[in-house]
Amino acid sequence: MIKELEEFEIEAIMDIWLKTNITAHSFIPEQYWIKNYSLVKEEYIPISITFIYKEDSVIKGFISIIDNSFIGALFVLENYQGQGIGKKLLNYCKSIYSSLELAVYIENISSVNFYKHCGFVIKKEQQNEDSGFMEYIMSWIKFV
Repeated sequence: MIKELEEFEIEAIMDIWLKTNITAHSFIPEQYWIKNYSLVKEEYIPISITFIYKEDSVIKGFISIIDNSFIGALFVLENYQGQGIGKKLLNYCKSIYSSLELAVYIENISSVNFYKHCGFVIKKEQQNEDSGFMEYIMSWIKFV
């Protein structure tokens, strides 16, 4: 079931955020994610609209949207990846918003391919100001 995040669920999504970032971005030092944990929890999550995918009382994934268009996060716990949860979360947001944009690390090939498969196109390539690693800015626009 997809629903909006409630305050008491923030710890659970932050746990997913940290674990999944460390696993998906092995090219970035683990310390980078640990260092940014509080920033994400205290600044980005509060300004985002976050939807969770919850099944059997377990949050298996989440997506956070900033400014009604930017996907700040889309993460699925490793044990549940490949089951369509990320796509369901993305499609849920596509039904609400008319356009979406995101940044994804170029080296995160599986995520780049996932977004392409979901209809996103690469708009530009740039250096992430925070980590220094190269990323794509990808976008999707609803065609009516």
